[in-house]
Amino acid sequence: MKIWAIGWINLRRALRDRTGLFFLVALPLMLVFIIGIAFGGTSTPVLGVLGQAGALSTEPGLRVRDFTNEADLRAAVEHGEVSAGLIRSAQETPRLLVRHDRTGQQVQTLVTTVLTREANRLAVGDFVSSHTGLDRGSALSLVDSTRVEPIEVSTTTTGAALFPEGYSGFDLGAASQLIVFTFLNALTAAAALVETRTLGVTRRMLATPTPPRTIIAGEALGRVAIALLQGLIVVAGSALLFGVRWGDPLAAAELVCAFALVSGGAGLLLGAMCRTQQQSAGAGILLGLGLAAFGGCMVPIEFFSPALRTVAFATPHGWANDAFAVLTRRGGDLLSVLPHLGVLLGFAVVLFTLGAWRLRRAVTT
Repeated sequence: MKIWAIGWINLRRALRDRTGLFFLVALPLMLVFIIGIAFGGTSTPVLGVLGQAGALSTEPGLRVRDFTNEADLRAAVEHGEVSAGLIRSAQETPRLLVRHDRTGQQVQTLVTTVLTREANRLAVGDFVSSHTGLDRGSALSLVDSTRVEPIEVSTTTTGAALFPEGYSGFDLGAASQLIVFTFLNALTAAAALVETRTLGVTRRMLATPTPPRTIIAGEALGRVAIALLQGLIVVAGSALLFGVRWGDPLAAAELVCAFALVSGGAGLLLGAMCRTQQQSAGAGILLGLGLAAFGGCMVPIEFFSPALRTVAFATPHGWANDAFAVLTRRGGDLLSVLPHLGVLLGFAVVLFTLGAWRLRRAVTT
């Protein structure tokens, strides 16, 4: 009963901290949104047009926004309100203003293709008109009504796709941010454990009929509860807000719990080793972000060199990232991620053993 009480107090302390709540709830979901947009979210690019949009107005996958002057159009492109701006008039060659990002380059390719197709149509219409005596409108109608059999091209895809069809940037960002913040917030929450010892709360608990193992178990439970809550927030929030698919529900739940245990063990060990809250906060951020980078949370492990892949799988982050990739990209199930779960639980056992040993020494000496 005391174990649950100590764990619950730790969780309440985390929830009462407004800064901590921002890192627990808002920031992870904000980053999932940003990564999803940056790596191919579902938003439709916008093209600003000064003049006639022509065939671009009916082009799928593109929204057209009309402008009345070039200054406003240029400002909209510079501020990111539109991905590109087309200036088109009968007296001059069309001009395209493009942002220096991936979406801007995609819009540039699309606009160039559509305008080239439109120019070719007009050229063919003028040719028909000059050789048949038809007016331009009738000639264009004749061109549009003429069907040309397309050339059949046989396409063969070799190798396996890194990201399957329908896999969005939101799916990619959600898994990585779950791992980053579950581990990071468990480490930063270790400052509360340091504060408990510094203020003498732990010694006062030892003065009661409460053995050290109960205190250690309660503190460990609190760290795991914070990590588990973080994982649940990212899973539920990303699924509801961005339609993220986590694969097999049972396997995903087991992975979240296993990584929460790893994170809780790391938080317990860090809190037991540090003497001040400043040490705990600094070391937590450094370790959290460093392991995230080496473990494939910033760049997918598939892009790593062989040497870096070896380093990635020396961290729990690397195993967790690969496990979520198996579920969300490769259609795996619980059986597919059993090796990953075994390794993560091994990390958890080592971290909790070291953390419990170090905390016992800290509170009894």
